[in-house]
Amino acid sequence: MKFILGLKKGMTQIFSDEGNVTPVTIIEAKPCPIVKIKTTDSPDGYNAALLGLPGVKKLKKRELGQTGGFGNLQYLKEFRTDELVDLHPGDNISVEAFAVGDKVKITGFSKGKGFQGVVKRHGFHGHNKTHGTKDQVRTSGSISPCEPARVFPGVRMPGHMGAEKVSVKNLTIAKIDASANLLYVKGAVPGAKNGLLIISGPGQLNVLQPTATTATEQQPATIEAANAESPKSTDNQNA
Repeated sequence: MKFILGLKKGMTQIFSDEGNVTPVTIIEAKPCPIVKIKTTDSPDGYNAALLGLPGVKKLKKRELGQTGGFGNLQYLKEFRTDELVDLHPGDNISVEAFAVGDKVKITGFSKGKGFQGVVKRHGFHGHNKTHGTKDQVRTSGSISPCEPARVFPGVRMPGHMGAEKVSVKNLTIAKIDASANLLYVKGAVPGAKNGLLIISGPGQLNVLQPTATTATEQQPATIEAANAESPKSTDNQNA
């Protein structure tokens, strides 16, 4: 399974060679480090990978204990998967793990609308504006019968709207800009600008292994350090 975290940057349109216009959503997905691997043999008892999204926003104190050595992480999200053979803490997942044409599932958080009435929240038609109706055009009307004298659970009423977890399936990746860490996804995705998006889809996950310095790269630095220390030792002997 492929997965990555990103931030919604807005919408635009791209043109094909035939001149067709495709509306797309721009998602910035920086290389996300794998913070922790959970297995069935561990105390967690299930297979999952904990992924972090780099950023300047501070995590909660209960999450900071898991991010040692990974720099500033803005979000932490867990992906349950059994494909953990080639995954290790410290590996990075970038947009190059996906390909143009891949079908993905994107989860975000819808825009908060605050406290709204039944017309906007549930699509009620409202009352007539004539025949004696006064100041009740957008009210809900009766909410319960006389007997039993109570309101049944699940009655659609005014309340808080939006700010909910929303998932959209079968979205197509239209374009990938690896140099700028951008994904262009066909269509709209939930959430406001700079909102967190959780992207996942089927397929083999390719990770970026952390680069390690080789012995040949370390040798010149060692020689320079030795040359820098040699004059000091000579001066001490002369003294």
